[in-house]
Amino acid sequence: MPVLVASDLDRTLIYSSAALALTMPDARAPRLLCVEVHESRPLSFMTETAAGLLTELADATVFVPTTTRSRRQYQRINLPGPEPEYAICGNGGHILVDGATDEDWHARVLAKLAAECAPLDEVREHLAASADPAWVRKHRVAEDLFVYLVVERELLPEEWVKELAVWAENRGWTVSVQGRKLYAVPKPLTKSAAMREVARRTGAELTLAAGDSLLDADLLLAADKGWRPGHGELAEAAWTAPHVTALPERGVLAGERILRAFSKAARAATP
Repeated sequence: MPVLVASDLDRTLIYSSAALALTMPDARAPRLLCVEVHESRPLSFMTETAAGLLTELADATVFVPTTTRSRRQYQRINLPGPEPEYAICGNGGHILVDGATDEDWHARVLAKLAAECAPLDEVREHLAASADPAWVRKHRVAEDLFVYLVVERELLPEEWVKELAVWAENRGWTVSVQGRKLYAVPKPLTKSAAMREVARRTGAELTLAAGDSLLDADLLLAADKGWRPGHGELAEAAWTAPHVTALPERGVLAGERILRAFSKAARAATP
């Protein structure tokens, strides 16, 4: 039976220049491969070693990029190795099959959100009315599924975030802060549900996952084995689970460590 590897991308496998966390002398820094260009500028990177590891992993497993990014944002990424047959975007709102949206899955997600959560417009309007322009740089709606703000993190009031979380909880939504972005996401909109669907379709009996943010927690809990890097929201909260390994590596070198762990677990599961 195939092994399914569902991995978050940003700050798990790929890294912006600001997130690389290269602490060694420049002459000893790893060679980097650019895997995303936006507006003619290099945006995201992985080490060349990680690129080789990912190519080998994707050849041997069902590798499923699993991201909160919109489909358009995901499609800017050019990962090494074979093109994934499946990808999960919009925090589970979209399953891409050979690059195209699975409309049946998306319709099922929309029906569940309509039945269990306050409408997107209600949350969007509340954020617009309550967030202070002094620390909000952008308001964004992603895929007509969830909302996020780009904020000045050092100015973001902690008490406001707590109050927003309580308000959202009562309406079936969750709040998460990742770097300079504050997300409001419907509770049923999860990466784990989409991962389970892909596992069902592929017949995978072993699922492996990795991620760094609170939006990855459900994915890690749903997988048979999981890993998180030494940075990110989960690390800051000292979050863990019995089958989830907390790695010490931070930054782009954590991506290498995660890929090695995926490959080792996949090999161990293959007769």
